Amino acid sequence: MAQRIVTVFGGSGFLGRYVVKRLVAQGAKVRVAVRHMDHAIFLKPLGDVGQIVPMSVDINDTEAVQFAVKGADTVINLIGILYERGKRTFERLHVDGARTIAEAAKQAGVKHMIQISAIGADENATAKYARTKALGEKAVQEAFPGATVVRPSIIFGPEDGFFNLFASLSRITPFLPVIGCPFPPKRIAGSLFKFDCYGTGGTKFQPVYVGDVAEAITKIVNDVSLQGKIYELGGPRVYSFKEIMELILNQIKRRRLLLPLPFWFAKIKAFFLEFLPVPILTRDQVELLKTDNIVDENALGFKDIGITPMAAEGILPAYLNRYRTGGQRHFRPA
Repeated sequence: MAQRIVTVFGGSGFLGRYVVKRLVAQGAKVRVAVRHMDHAIFLKPLGDVGQIVPMSVDINDTEAVQFAVKGADTVINLIGILYERGKRTFERLHVDGARTIAEAAKQAGVKHMIQISAIGADENATAKYARTKALGEKAVQEAFPGATVVRPSIIFGPEDGFFNLFASLSRITPFLPVIGCPFPPKRIAGSLFKFDCYGTGGTKFQPVYVGDVAEAITKIVNDVSLQGKIYELGGPRVYSFKEIMELILNQIKRRRLLLPLPFWFAKIKAFFLEFLPVPILTRDQVELLKTDNIVDENALGFKDIGITPMAAEGILPAYLNRYRTGGQRHFRPA
């Protein structure tokens, strides 16, 4: 990959920093296109002098995008949001922004483009997030035929906003929610506080380690035979929402009541939570949770790229230990 130029839109984000790290390790020169250039300065020590170039780019500004992709061999679009604020809408970023990047890349003669989408992307979805992700895929493929689409499941890692969120909530609340479980739930015989959500456990997830997703993207950049396809990336195990909460509590050695939260009630709570500067739950996210977030059995995935994904149980202890009572250095007696 030496001497290649790769433009990464959204390279300062959670997944972006891992992608940039792997690209520069292989010798590529990386342009990190972000809204605020100073947000990407922390990436510069990952490479040699001048190897990582932060750029201030508004993806809805055609001229700025064209400047960012000019002379690049590969363009990677990692931009995505989980909630809307002002002009930062799903439509504007997931669809219009993706189209602008793809058109500029095609016009600039870029050899390959990778669009990061999400499992569950569907033009007919009731959730705006999933619907606009699908429309973004379509816009990219129309503007840049041969583009690669990568759809990861819930991504986890030290900086994630999923496992960290619920682990931190466990420090201040006596319970954790199981969204999508009807109330009252089906009780497990002989236990007052355990339930099985009528055998489902709520929405199903297939969490995938951020390092594995970044490695997959890097391999696609390097291997022409992997390009121009759609991949769905999920971890080695499927968990229900209830099992996710149990996994978190087991890792941080805390006991909390798991509270069944029907979708209708979750939407009421989400309405008020949306007023927070950074909402921990939105009504659109509740709508998204009505669909399982798992890899389609017929989809291309890690196996086709030549990667064996890591299980959550092998990664979570490395960064969830800090949520234990007494901190990460505290160990309870057996």
